[in-house]
Amino acid sequence: MANVVVAFSKAEDGKKIKRILIRCGFSAIAVCTSGAQALAQAEDFGSGLLVCGYRLPDMLSTELADYLPSEFAVVLIASPDKLVSRVPERVRCISMPFKAQELCDTAMELAQELDRQRRRRRMQPRQRNEEEQNAIRDAKALLMERQGMTEEEAHRYIQKSSMDSGNSLAETARMLLCLMDGEYG
Repeated sequence: MANVVVAFSKAEDGKKIKRILIRCGFSAIAVCTSGAQALAQAEDFGSGLLVCGYRLPDMLSTELADYLPSEFAVVLIASPDKLVSRVPERVRCISMPFKAQELCDTAMELAQELDRQRRRRRMQPRQRNEEEQNAIRDAKALLMERQGMTEEEAHRYIQKSSMDSGNSLAETARMLLCLMDGEYG
């Protein structure tokens, strides 16, 4: 379940929202009374949901949403006159007064979307920097030269060693170079 930061200018309002979210199944919930506190909690969590009111003592919810890490979605709870017509995609608005089920449904929907995005990011191949690419290329060349492997065999060897050790491909390549050559490091 997603981490949740609740930010309202009145602590009592934040605690009420927290109780609703706990009944919905959310557990990691931080209650804040300022935008600065909410941003600090968001940085600690890294990803999750922000449930907030329109105005906090130090900033508006729109400013807060702009400063949040991109891995956060926002549920804005405000009176109809405060809700803006153009909001970023990651911001969902709930008009006051609202039903607890409406908040739960919206929070769950956003948490599921964040989870899907996180899985998609993990599925994408990681981009290696030049140093890492060089280490992998050099390790393959060394294996080909000293062990008589083809490039494909050398790559599979490094890949299997990487999976067996739990290290990245580049880390494994560097270790192989150190073991076989003694001068790369």
